[in-house]
Amino acid sequence: MTDTENFLKSLGLPSVRVHHSFNHFDFTRASRRILVIGPMGSGKTEYSSRIWRDARVALEKSPVIAGKATSEGADRRKVFFIRSILDVNRFPEYPEDALAYRGGYERCGGSIAHIKDSFELEKVIAEHPDVGTWIVDEASFYDERLVYVMRNESVKRGLIFVFPTLILNFRRDIFNSTASLLLETATDVFPLTAYCEHSDCIEDSFYTYRYYEIDGLECPALYFDPLIVIGGDRQKHGSVEPNYCTRCDTHHYLPGKEYTYFTLKPLGEEASRGNSDPLREELKAIKYSMESSQLYRHLYARYHNDPELRINLNSLKVDFIAEKALIYLFVEQNLVTEELLLSLIGDLDLDRQYMEKTLFDNKRPVRLDQKMLPGMY
Repeated sequence: MTDTENFLKSLGLPSVRVHHSFNHFDFTRASRRILVIGPMGSGKTEYSSRIWRDARVALEKSPVIAGKATSEGADRRKVFFIRSILDVNRFPEYPEDALAYRGGYERCGGSIAHIKDSFELEKVIAEHPDVGTWIVDEASFYDERLVYVMRNESVKRGLIFVFPTLILNFRRDIFNSTASLLLETATDVFPLTAYCEHSDCIEDSFYTYRYYEIDGLECPALYFDPLIVIGGDRQKHGSVEPNYCTRCDTHHYLPGKEYTYFTLKPLGEEASRGNSDPLREELKAIKYSMESSQLYRHLYARYHNDPELRINLNSLKVDFIAEKALIYLFVEQNLVTEELLLSLIGDLDLDRQYMEKTLFDNKRPVRLDQKMLPGMY
Protein backbone atom coordinates (compact mmCIF):
# COMPACT_ATOMS: atom_id res chain seq x y z
CA MET A 1 0.00 0.00 0.00
CA THR A 2 1.39 3.44 -0.92
CA ASP A 3 1.86 6.32 1.53
CA THR A 4 -1.02 8.16 -0.15
CA GLU A 5 -3.34 5.18 0.27
CA ASN A 6 -2.28 4.82 3.93
CA PHE A 7 -2.99 8.51 4.48
CA LEU A 8 -6.45 8.29 2.91
CA LYS A 9 -7.22 5.19 4.97
CA SER A 10 -6.14 7.02 8.13
CA LEU A 11 -8.77 9.67 7.34
CA GLY A 12 -11.41 6.97 7.40
CA LEU A 13 -11.93 6.92 3.62
CA PRO A 14 -12.83 3.58 2.02
CA SER A 15 -10.44 1.77 -0.28
CA VAL A 16 -10.48 3.56 -3.62
CA ARG A 17 -8.42 3.61 -6.76
CA VAL A 18 -5.84 6.35 -6.27
CA HIS A 19 -4.66 8.05 -9.45
CA HIS A 20 -1.29 9.70 -9.91
CA SER A 21 -1.40 13.35 -8.99
CA PHE A 22 -0.89 16.16 -11.51
CA ASN A 23 2.52 17.26 -10.27
CA HIS A 24 4.15 20.65 -10.46
CA PHE A 25 6.85 20.85 -13.12
CA ASP A 26 10.26 19.46 -12.17
CA PHE A 27 12.94 21.93 -13.25
CA THR A 28 15.76 19.88 -11.73
CA ARG A 29 15.62 17.06 -14.30
CA ALA A 30 17.78 18.05 -17.25
CA SER A 31 17.83 17.07 -20.93
CA ARG A 32 14.14 16.25 -21.33
CA ARG A 33 12.13 16.54 -24.52
CA ILE A 34 8.49 16.48 -23.49
CA LEU A 35 5.68 15.88 -25.95
CA VAL A 36 2.26 17.16 -24.90
CA ILE A 37 -0.16 15.72 -27.42
CA GLY A 38 -3.89 15.76 -27.94
CA PRO A 39 -6.59 17.22 -30.17
CA MET A 40 -7.36 20.91 -30.51
CA GLY A 41 -9.06 22.11 -27.35
CA SER A 42 -7.55 19.43 -25.10
CA GLY A 43 -5.47 21.92 -23.11
CA LYS A 44 -1.98 21.56 -24.61
CA THR A 45 -1.16 25.26 -24.42
CA GLU A 46 -2.85 25.55 -21.03
CA TYR A 47 -0.45 22.80 -19.86
CA SER A 48 2.36 25.12 -21.00
CA SER A 49 0.88 27.97 -19.00
CA ARG A 50 1.11 25.80 -15.86
CA ILE A 51 4.84 25.40 -16.50
CA TRP A 52 5.12 29.17 -16.87
CA ARG A 53 3.33 29.74 -13.55
CA ASP A 54 5.37 27.03 -11.79
CA ALA A 55 8.53 28.76 -13.00
CA ARG A 56 7.44 32.02 -11.34
CA VAL A 57 7.33 30.15 -8.01
CA ALA A 58 10.53 28.16 -8.56
CA LEU A 59 12.52 31.32 -9.35
CA GLU A 60 11.79 32.58 -5.83
CA LYS A 61 13.57 29.60 -4.27
CA SER A 62 17.03 29.69 -2.70
CA PRO A 63 20.41 29.37 -4.47
CA VAL A 64 20.32 25.69 -3.50
CA ILE A 65 17.46 25.14 -5.93
CA ALA A 66 19.11 27.38 -8.51
CA GLY A 67 22.10 25.06 -8.46
CA LYS A 68 19.95 21.99 -8.98
CA ALA A 69 18.10 23.62 -11.90
CA THR A 70 21.10 25.02 -13.76
CA SER A 71 23.59 23.44 -16.16
CA GLU A 72 26.00 25.01 -18.65
CA GLY A 73 24.81 28.45 -17.53
CA ALA A 74 21.16 27.73 -18.42
CA ASP A 75 18.61 27.95 -15.61
CA ARG A 76 15.69 25.62 -16.35
CA ARG A 77 13.42 27.79 -14.17
CA LYS A 78 13.72 30.44 -16.88
CA VAL A 79 11.08 29.66 -19.49
CA PHE A 80 10.86 30.98 -23.05
CA PHE A 81 7.85 30.49 -25.29
CA ILE A 82 8.15 29.94 -29.06
CA ARG A 83 5.25 30.33 -31.49
CA SER A 84 5.01 30.08 -35.27
CA ILE A 85 5.02 33.30 -37.27
CA LEU A 86 1.89 31.89 -38.94
CA ASP A 87 0.16 31.97 -35.55
CA VAL A 88 0.51 35.72 -34.95
CA ASN A 89 -3.14 36.46 -35.73
CA ARG A 90 -4.60 33.48 -33.90
CA PHE A 91 -5.56 35.49 -30.80
CA PRO A 92 -5.87 39.07 -32.08
CA GLU A 93 -7.73 40.25 -28.98
CA TYR A 94 -4.81 39.41 -26.65
CA PRO A 95 -1.55 41.37 -26.05
CA GLU A 96 1.40 40.66 -28.36
CA ASP A 97 3.38 39.05 -25.53
CA ALA A 98 0.54 36.72 -24.50
CA LEU A 99 0.93 32.99 -24.08
CA ALA A 100 -2.70 32.60 -25.11
CA TYR A 101 -4.96 29.58 -24.91
CA ARG A 102 -8.69 28.97 -24.95
CA GLY A 103 -9.99 30.61 -21.82
CA GLY A 104 -7.04 32.80 -20.82
CA TYR A 105 -3.44 33.85 -21.25
CA GLU A 106 -0.16 34.62 -19.48
CA ARG A 107 1.93 37.72 -20.19
CA CYS A 108 5.45 36.62 -21.15
CA GLY A 109 7.11 40.02 -21.65
CA GLY A 110 10.37 39.51 -23.53
CA SER A 111 10.26 35.74 -23.11
CA ILE A 112 8.22 35.01 -26.22
CA ALA A 113 9.12 35.00 -29.91
CA HIS A 114 7.50 34.10 -33.21
CA ILE A 115 9.68 32.17 -35.65
CA LYS A 116 9.34 30.62 -39.10
CA ASP A 117 11.93 27.81 -39.08
CA SER A 118 14.71 25.97 -37.25
CA PHE A 119 17.34 28.57 -38.18
CA GLU A 120 15.38 31.29 -36.41
CA LEU A 121 15.01 29.02 -33.36
CA GLU A 122 18.79 28.56 -33.25
CA LYS A 123 19.20 32.33 -33.33
CA VAL A 124 16.74 32.90 -30.45
CA ILE A 125 18.40 30.19 -28.33
CA ALA A 126 21.83 31.73 -28.94
CA GLU A 127 20.49 35.15 -27.90
CA HIS A 128 19.18 33.75 -24.57
CA PRO A 129 21.92 31.40 -23.27
CA ASP A 130 20.60 31.62 -19.70
CA VAL A 131 17.17 30.15 -20.56
CA GLY A 132 16.88 26.47 -19.71
CA THR A 133 13.27 25.59 -20.61
CA TRP A 134 11.85 26.17 -24.06
CA ILE A 135 8.19 25.67 -24.91
CA VAL A 136 7.85 25.27 -28.68
CA ASP A 137 4.16 25.48 -29.56
CA GLU A 138 2.91 23.33 -32.47
CA ALA A 139 6.41 22.04 -33.22
CA SER A 140 4.99 19.74 -35.92
CA PHE A 141 4.44 22.80 -38.14
CA TYR A 142 8.19 23.39 -38.54
CA ASP A 143 10.90 21.77 -40.68
CA GLU A 144 12.41 18.44 -39.59
CA ARG A 145 15.77 20.08 -38.81
CA LEU A 146 14.13 21.75 -35.81
CA VAL A 147 13.87 18.39 -34.02
CA TYR A 148 17.61 17.79 -34.19
CA VAL A 149 18.45 21.36 -33.20
CA MET A 150 16.44 20.84 -30.02
CA ARG A 151 17.72 17.35 -29.33
CA ASN A 152 21.35 18.45 -29.66
CA GLU A 153 20.85 21.47 -27.37
CA SER A 154 19.05 19.27 -24.86
CA VAL A 155 21.80 16.64 -24.77
CA LYS A 156 24.70 19.13 -24.83
CA ARG A 157 23.46 21.74 -22.35
CA GLY A 158 20.73 20.00 -20.38
CA LEU A 159 17.97 22.20 -21.78
CA ILE A 160 14.35 21.12 -21.48
CA PHE A 161 12.08 21.39 -24.50
CA VAL A 162 8.31 21.09 -24.22
CA PHE A 163 6.27 20.45 -27.37
CA PRO A 164 2.52 21.08 -27.05
CA THR A 165 1.62 19.91 -30.53
CA LEU A 166 -0.72 18.00 -32.78
CA ILE A 167 0.73 14.59 -33.65
CA LEU A 168 -2.34 13.50 -35.60
CA ASN A 169 -3.91 15.69 -38.27
CA PHE A 170 -7.62 15.98 -39.00
CA ARG A 171 -7.27 12.80 -41.12
CA ARG A 172 -6.10 10.89 -38.01
CA ASP A 173 -2.73 10.30 -39.70
CA ILE A 174 0.68 11.20 -38.24
CA PHE A 175 0.83 14.90 -39.03
CA ASN A 176 4.08 14.87 -41.00
CA SER A 177 7.72 13.75 -40.86
CA THR A 178 8.48 16.37 -38.19
CA ALA A 179 5.80 14.83 -35.96
CA SER A 180 7.34 11.39 -36.51
CA LEU A 181 10.77 12.68 -35.48
CA LEU A 182 9.32 14.34 -32.36
CA LEU A 183 7.87 10.98 -31.32
CA GLU A 184 11.18 9.29 -32.05
CA THR A 185 13.32 11.69 -30.00
CA ALA A 186 10.96 12.47 -27.09
CA THR A 187 11.91 11.42 -23.56
CA ASP A 188 8.41 11.96 -22.08
CA VAL A 189 4.91 11.97 -23.56
CA PHE A 190 1.81 13.46 -21.93
CA PRO A 191 -1.35 12.54 -23.90
CA LEU A 192 -4.34 14.79 -23.28
CA THR A 193 -7.93 14.10 -24.23
CA ALA A 194 -11.18 16.01 -24.20
CA TYR A 195 -14.87 15.28 -24.24
CA CYS A 196 -16.22 14.56 -27.70
CA GLU A 197 -17.79 17.86 -28.77
CA HIS A 198 -20.74 16.25 -30.51
CA SER A 199 -23.84 17.50 -28.68
CA ASP A 200 -25.12 13.96 -28.05
CA CYS A 201 -21.86 12.49 -26.79
CA ILE A 202 -19.62 12.67 -23.71
CA GLU A 203 -17.07 10.00 -24.67
CA ASP A 204 -13.34 10.61 -24.35
CA SER A 205 -11.84 11.94 -27.55
CA PHE A 206 -8.32 12.16 -28.94
CA TYR A 207 -9.02 13.25 -32.51
CA THR A 208 -9.19 16.67 -34.11
CA TYR A 209 -12.19 17.04 -36.39
CA ARG A 210 -12.35 19.60 -39.21
CA TYR A 211 -15.62 20.86 -40.64
CA TYR A 212 -17.10 23.85 -42.46
CA GLU A 213 -20.30 25.65 -41.57
CA ILE A 214 -22.43 26.32 -44.62
CA ASP A 215 -25.91 27.82 -44.17
CA GLY A 216 -25.92 26.65 -40.57
CA LEU A 217 -25.04 23.06 -41.50
CA GLU A 218 -22.05 21.04 -40.30
CA CYS A 219 -20.10 19.99 -43.39
CA PRO A 220 -17.26 17.51 -42.72
CA ALA A 221 -13.99 18.23 -44.48
CA LEU A 222 -13.15 15.78 -47.25
CA TYR A 223 -10.10 13.59 -46.75
CA PHE A 224 -8.12 15.52 -49.40
CA ASP A 225 -8.83 18.91 -47.81
CA PRO A 226 -5.52 20.86 -47.60
CA LEU A 227 -3.35 19.65 -44.77
CA ILE A 228 -2.60 23.14 -43.47
CA VAL A 229 -5.25 25.85 -43.33
CA ILE A 230 -4.17 29.00 -41.51
CA GLY A 231 -6.91 30.70 -39.49
CA GLY A 232 -7.98 31.91 -36.06
CA ASP A 233 -9.86 30.21 -33.24
CA ARG A 234 -13.19 31.95 -33.71
CA GLN A 235 -16.19 30.24 -35.28
CA LYS A 236 -16.05 30.55 -39.05
CA HIS A 237 -18.83 30.50 -41.62
CA GLY A 238 -18.39 29.65 -45.27
CA SER A 239 -15.92 27.66 -47.35
CA VAL A 240 -12.65 29.53 -46.91
CA GLU A 241 -11.69 28.60 -43.34
CA PRO A 242 -12.78 25.48 -41.47
CA ASN A 243 -13.75 25.00 -37.84
CA TYR A 244 -12.15 22.49 -35.52
CA CYS A 245 -13.33 20.52 -32.55
CA THR A 246 -12.49 17.24 -30.90
CA ARG A 247 -14.51 14.13 -31.68
CA CYS A 248 -14.59 10.47 -30.70
CA ASP A 249 -14.34 7.58 -33.18
CA THR A 250 -18.09 7.54 -33.81
CA HIS A 251 -18.51 11.25 -34.51
CA HIS A 252 -15.25 11.94 -36.34
CA TYR A 253 -16.55 12.11 -39.90
CA LEU A 254 -14.00 11.83 -42.71
CA PRO A 255 -15.67 11.36 -46.10
CA GLY A 256 -13.70 10.76 -49.26
CA LYS A 257 -10.77 8.68 -48.00
CA GLU A 258 -11.57 5.70 -50.20
CA TYR A 259 -12.33 8.01 -53.14
CA THR A 260 -8.91 9.63 -52.68
CA TYR A 261 -7.08 6.31 -53.07
CA PHE A 262 -9.50 4.53 -55.43
CA THR A 263 -10.06 7.43 -57.82
CA LEU A 264 -8.29 10.75 -57.23
CA LYS A 265 -4.76 9.46 -56.76
CA PRO A 266 -4.97 7.04 -59.73
CA LEU A 267 -6.17 9.96 -61.87
CA GLY A 268 -3.13 11.92 -60.71
CA GLU A 269 -0.85 8.98 -61.51
CA GLU A 270 -2.34 8.75 -65.00
CA ALA A 271 -1.74 12.49 -65.43
CA SER A 272 1.88 12.07 -64.32
CA ARG A 273 2.30 9.54 -67.16
CA GLY A 274 1.16 12.15 -69.68
CA ASN A 275 -2.60 11.55 -69.89
CA SER A 276 -4.26 14.38 -67.98
CA ASP A 277 -7.64 14.23 -69.71
CA PRO A 278 -9.38 11.92 -67.17
CA LEU A 279 -8.22 14.12 -64.28
CA ARG A 280 -9.31 17.23 -66.15
CA GLU A 281 -12.78 15.77 -66.73
CA GLU A 282 -13.22 14.79 -63.07
CA LEU A 283 -12.13 18.23 -61.83
CA LYS A 284 -14.44 19.88 -64.37
CA ALA A 285 -17.36 17.75 -63.15
CA ILE A 286 -16.61 18.54 -59.50
CA LYS A 287 -16.40 22.26 -60.28
CA TYR A 288 -19.40 22.66 -62.59
CA SER A 289 -21.58 19.53 -62.43
CA MET A 290 -21.03 17.81 -59.10
CA GLU A 291 -23.67 15.10 -59.54
CA SER A 292 -21.88 13.82 -62.66
CA SER A 293 -18.56 13.43 -60.81
CA GLN A 294 -17.11 10.19 -59.53
CA LEU A 295 -16.78 11.86 -56.14
CA TYR A 296 -20.53 12.44 -55.88
CA ARG A 297 -21.38 8.91 -57.00
CA HIS A 298 -18.96 7.42 -54.48
CA LEU A 299 -20.27 9.42 -51.51
CA TYR A 300 -23.93 9.03 -52.49
CA ALA A 301 -23.64 5.25 -52.73
CA ARG A 302 -21.82 5.05 -49.43
CA TYR A 303 -23.90 7.38 -47.24
CA HIS A 304 -27.31 8.17 -48.73
CA ASN A 305 -29.17 5.26 -47.14
CA ASP A 306 -27.55 5.54 -43.70
CA PRO A 307 -29.27 8.15 -41.49
CA GLU A 308 -26.35 8.19 -39.03
CA LEU A 309 -23.76 8.87 -41.71
CA ARG A 310 -25.74 10.94 -44.22
CA ILE A 311 -24.09 14.04 -42.72
CA ASN A 312 -21.04 13.12 -44.80
CA LEU A 313 -22.92 14.22 -47.93
CA ASN A 314 -22.82 17.78 -46.54
CA SER A 315 -19.13 17.80 -47.46
CA LEU A 316 -20.22 18.43 -51.07
CA LYS A 317 -21.79 21.77 -50.09
CA VAL A 318 -18.35 23.31 -49.53
CA ASP A 319 -16.77 25.42 -52.29
CA PHE A 320 -13.28 24.92 -53.80
CA ILE A 321 -13.48 21.10 -53.88
CA ALA A 322 -11.86 20.86 -57.32
CA GLU A 323 -9.17 23.30 -56.16
CA LYS A 324 -8.51 21.17 -53.09
CA ALA A 325 -8.27 17.95 -55.10
CA LEU A 326 -5.68 19.55 -57.40
CA ILE A 327 -3.72 21.00 -54.47
CA TYR A 328 -3.64 17.54 -52.84
CA LEU A 329 -2.16 15.97 -55.98
CA PHE A 330 0.39 18.78 -56.39
CA VAL A 331 1.47 19.40 -52.79
CA GLU A 332 1.18 16.04 -51.07
CA GLN A 333 1.43 13.47 -53.84
CA ASN A 334 3.75 15.29 -56.27
CA LEU A 335 1.79 13.78 -59.16
CA VAL A 336 0.97 17.06 -60.90
CA THR A 337 3.71 19.27 -62.31
CA GLU A 338 3.62 23.03 -61.92
CA GLU A 339 3.07 23.33 -65.66
CA LEU A 340 0.01 21.06 -65.51
CA LEU A 341 -1.19 22.82 -62.37
CA LEU A 342 -1.19 26.17 -64.19
CA SER A 343 -2.84 24.64 -67.24
CA LEU A 344 -5.69 23.12 -65.22
CA ILE A 345 -6.23 26.31 -63.23
CA GLY A 346 -6.53 28.31 -66.43
CA ASP A 347 -8.58 25.82 -68.43
CA LEU A 348 -11.08 25.18 -65.63
CA ASP A 349 -11.07 28.75 -64.29
CA LEU A 350 -10.27 27.56 -60.77
CA ASP A 351 -10.20 30.11 -57.97
CA ARG A 352 -6.74 31.70 -58.16
CA GLN A 353 -6.89 33.61 -54.89
CA TYR A 354 -7.86 30.54 -52.88
CA MET A 355 -5.24 28.37 -54.54
CA GLU A 356 -2.39 30.86 -54.24
CA LYS A 357 -2.96 31.36 -50.50
CA THR A 358 -3.42 27.65 -49.80
CA LEU A 359 -0.35 26.66 -51.80
CA PHE A 360 1.68 29.26 -49.88
CA ASP A 361 0.39 28.04 -46.50
CA ASN A 362 1.30 24.46 -47.46
CA LYS A 363 4.85 25.51 -48.42
CA ARG A 364 4.50 25.02 -52.18
CA PRO A 365 4.06 28.64 -53.31
CA VAL A 366 3.19 29.25 -56.95
CA ARG A 367 2.48 32.63 -58.51
CA LEU A 368 -0.87 32.56 -60.24
CA ASP A 369 -0.82 35.87 -62.08
CA GLN A 370 -3.48 36.17 -64.78
CA LYS A 371 -0.88 36.61 -67.50
CA MET A 372 0.86 33.36 -66.56
CA LEU A 373 -2.23 31.19 -67.04
CA PRO A 374 -3.68 29.72 -70.25
CA GLY A 375 -7.06 30.88 -71.50
CA MET A 376 -10.24 29.67 -69.85
CA TYR A 377 -11.71 26.31 -70.75
